Amino acid sequence: MRLHHLLLLNIVFVFNTGSSWGQEYNLSEFITTGMENNFSLQIARNRQEISENNFTPGNAGFFPVLDLSTRQSGNVNSNWQSFADGSSASNRGIHNTTTNAGLNLGWNLFSGFRVRTTYNRLEELKSQGELSTRLAVERFIAQTAAEYYNFIQQARQLNNLAYAVSLSIERYRIDEERYLIGSGSRLQMLQSRVFLNADSSRLSRQHEVLRASQIRLNELIGAEDFDYLLGVSDTMIMVDRNLDYDLLYERMLEQNTNLLMAASNQVISEYDKDIIASRTYPYVNFNTGYGYTFNTFQSGNLDHQQTLGLNYGLTVGINIFDGFNRRREISNAMIEIQNRQLSFNQVLQEAKADLMTIYRAYENNLRLLVMEYQNLETARENMDIAFERYRLGVLSGIELREVQKSLLEAEERLLSIQYQTKLAEISLLQISGRIMEYL
Repeated sequence: MRLHHLLLLNIVFVFNTGSSWGQEYNLSEFITTGMENNFSLQIARNRQEISENNFTPGNAGFFPVLDLSTRQSGNVNSNWQSFADGSSASNRGIHNTTTNAGLNLGWNLFSGFRVRTTYNRLEELKSQGELSTRLAVERFIAQTAAEYYNFIQQARQLNNLAYAVSLSIERYRIDEERYLIGSGSRLQMLQSRVFLNADSSRLSRQHEVLRASQIRLNELIGAEDFDYLLGVSDTMIMVDRNLDYDLLYERMLEQNTNLLMAASNQVISEYDKDIIASRTYPYVNFNTGYGYTFNTFQSGNLDHQQTLGLNYGLTVGINIFDGFNRRREISNAMIEIQNRQLSFNQVLQEAKADLMTIYRAYENNLRLLVMEYQNLETARENMDIAFERYRLGVLSGIELREVQKSLLEAEERLLSIQYQTKLAEISLLQISGRIMEYL
């Protein structure tokens, strides 16, 4: 069997092992599966559940505290007594016991609106927990979409390289036949073999690149078996060419999750200040209890005693001086409010800058796509003409290689720009709070 036949079988084997994927998913199915299995999202949901569990009236302090307690105690004493008439008495090892059981209730009736403010703060923390989960989901969707389209890019690049190898095999076959019939040189045949080997090596490396992307997709969706070859149902990178900057900007101001988080932090800092300020108000506490006491005596006139009774009390107070700590804490809280406002402004500024930068790149890539489509058509036409001329013997091997190289570069540039445009689209949707549209 001739060498080029052996090479062809080897390349076909490599290409087929890289293309024989298992069950195929579209992007929405990848995202849906990942949202169920991804570990980072599970952690985010658990943290959200904690913030939801914390949002209760009891955690804020609306409800009284009721305790049931019991206590058993005792003492063992010895005493010596001297009387005025000169007599004396002594008792040794006197063991007295006391048993207490009681139900006690304490209730903060008023503490300067601290309870209501704390409840509102817990509600805001609950909302922030939801935003944190939403932020994690958006990042996951963006990562999954980016890797999904990277997989498509690498798969198409594999196809392009496989086509380049097929051209090199055909060229080697032509040069080998020419050499065997005496119309071609051995040097030209060996040069074709070098080019074929180089193209084959690159195809083999591209297979590994595609495999790495597939493993990354498995990782994102929380698959247990990374050896299972998940495939994608799409074969092209379709770009949305109709994104409007003004609409994206408007949606960003309303729905950008980072902005919503920064605004929530501002609200929480306001509540923190109000909680500190509530200590300037009087406080009213109510306490009541119902208890039972049983005493035993080993000396005196009583053998034992039982007491059953109700107690209650109302405490009204106000903190007059605490070493200026409250004033210091309020001052720090005001600074923190200012910092949260500055942080919001910073996040807004970064979002605006990212939106404009990415949108300008998106527009430029759309223009480049038109040119690269034209370049690719021209390169393909040149390849057809050049190969036909090479068969006729009117084109040198070096010239054919240059045409072949130009075609491969045109295909690579087009794929790269398509992918970069898609990444810009993903980022724009993420910044504007529209990334959920991929579901």
